Order: sequence, then structure tokens, then C-alpha cells
Amino acid sequence: MMTEKLVRLGSRESPLALAQTHQVAEALRQQWPDVEVEIHTFKTQGDIILDTALSKAGDKGLFVKELEVALLENRIDLAVHSMKDMPGELPDGLALVSFGEREDARDVLLSKNQVPFEALPVGAVVGTSSLRREAQLRRLRPDLTYQVIRGNLQTRYRKLEEGPYDAIVLAAAGVRRLGWQDRITQAFDAWEQSVPAVAQGILGIEFRVADGRIRNLIQPLQQPSVEVIRLAERSVLTTLAGGCQLPLGAYCRPCDQGYEMKGVVLSLDGTEAVYAYTMFEAPDAVIAGQRLAHDLLQQGGQAILEAIRPA
Repeated sequence: MMTEKLVRLGSRESPLALAQTHQVAEALRQQWPDVEVEIHTFKTQGDIILDTALSKAGDKGLFVKELEVALLENRIDLAVHSMKDMPGELPDGLALVSFGEREDARDVLLSKNQVPFEALPVGAVVGTSSLRREAQLRRLRPDLTYQVIRGNLQTRYRKLEEGPYDAIVLAAAGVRRLGWQDRITQAFDAWEQSVPAVAQGILGIEFRVADGRIRNLIQPLQQPSVEVIRLAERSVLTTLAGGCQLPLGAYCRPCDQGYEMKGVVLSLDGTEAVYAYTMFEAPDAVIAGQRLAHDLLQQGGQAILEAIRPA
């Protein structure tokens, strides 16, 4: 039975997703001691399709659609996501905000025997599920072999230990949220080596626009600077009409003059790359993202993306 004190959280079933959802649940309980929190789990298409590269399985909401349907059908009150999994556009009637601080936004390498990226032997097999990561790593080490690796983080780590992979590349945020910091061999510089996925390291809370009760409950859980970064980076994604399975990235960080942001669009093999840079103040986050995206397109990103996108 629904009560005004009950908040139903939606989560994917994976251990990482549940860890993130429990983090939001605990914050809600701390902020609102009278609130009763329930967690409902869902299996998404991205969790089911494990024998196909994500880029070939379709791009719109592979890890979020089932939760969004549950929101729209009023079966849950909010959904907890890794913000980097969110498509640029949301379904009508749903809104998205950030939760808490941004975790480490970088990509990280986990390798057998803690061998760093630069020391991997020629032809070593590196596993990644991200076209963006693969394209940028190919620019650094075109002599390595890159293969798709799928599954939750536990599955991928087991494949590293038991399978043909010499190393795997993951988001630092997920590794750290599972308490696996000691398994990280090295982190890639987010500005110079591997520009992260849009909003990587940020947790997202999605809810119904018309649900003022939930909006009021989650408002104190947001950090203003993280919201600025979320708005700026996702504005790049929306303007490029991109999804989380295209080789593009954007990384925003505070600086002395406000915020600075770098974006990249890459060809699949990494041989072509277009970079753009902008600085802005907090109120201009969305405009700055649009400006950066247009710069990327005008400097060659348009042709790169048109060659990648299916006809």
C-alpha cells in the first residue's frame, strides 16, 4: 500500500547498481528519518544481451528503459542510474538530476600481474565494452588487440583472471564503488589520455516531472557544482544527438574562471579525432555544452559521426 512516507527506488539487478541504489536509499533515510524506502530491481536489455557488442544491440536506453517504463506506470517513484548510461533525450514526463558528489570520472586499467598500459606486450588483448575507450586507447597503443568484453564488473574481472584478456578497461567510479581500488593498475588522465563518457562517475536520479513530493525529497541530495557539470556534459550529448554507444566523450571540471570542458569525437579505429574546448560560468552550462558540440561538428565531427551511425 502506498503511503506518503514510502519511496520506491528502482535499480538494475547488478551488484554495482544495487550498491549505488543503496547509497541513495541511505542518503534519503539520513535526510528524511521518517521516510520508508523500498528497492525494486529490474533486468534491462543491456543486462540480457551479453553476446553482442552494445554498439550493435541498439543504443536508446539499453540499461534504463525498463526502469523508465516502471516510473511512467507508477510502479516506482525514482530510478537510480549511472548517469553515463542515460541517452541524450528522456521520455516525456520524466526528469533527471544528479545525486551527491561525482566519483572519480576516469577510465582505469586492470591487468594481470599489475602490468601498466605502456608495458603491455605488443598484441596483448585488452577488453572493453566502450567504443569511446577503444578508439582513444588505439590512439595511444595501436599495436594492442582490442576485444569486446561484456557482463557486470564481477563477470568482467573473472574473465580477466580466467580468459584470454591481458587487461580490461573500466570506469573508475564503478570499480571504486565496489571497493576494488586495490585492483586498479593505473588510471588514464581524463584530460590528456582518455576523455570520459558524458557524466561518467555521476549518479542519476530519474523521476516523474509531476511528482512534486519526490522532487522535494531529493533536492537536498544534489550538489550544485555536480549539477552544473551534468548539465554541461549532457548538453554536449543532446546537441550531438548521441548515445552512450558512440565514440564521443566530454569532461567538465571547475577552474579558476568557473568551469572548463573538453570534448572529443573519434572514428571507430581512433585514427581520426576531433577535440574542442570551452570555458564558462555556472549559469551558462547548457549553452556551453551546445557551443562545444557545434565546435566538434564543424571541425570534422559531423563527418565522423555520419560515417559511424547506421543509415
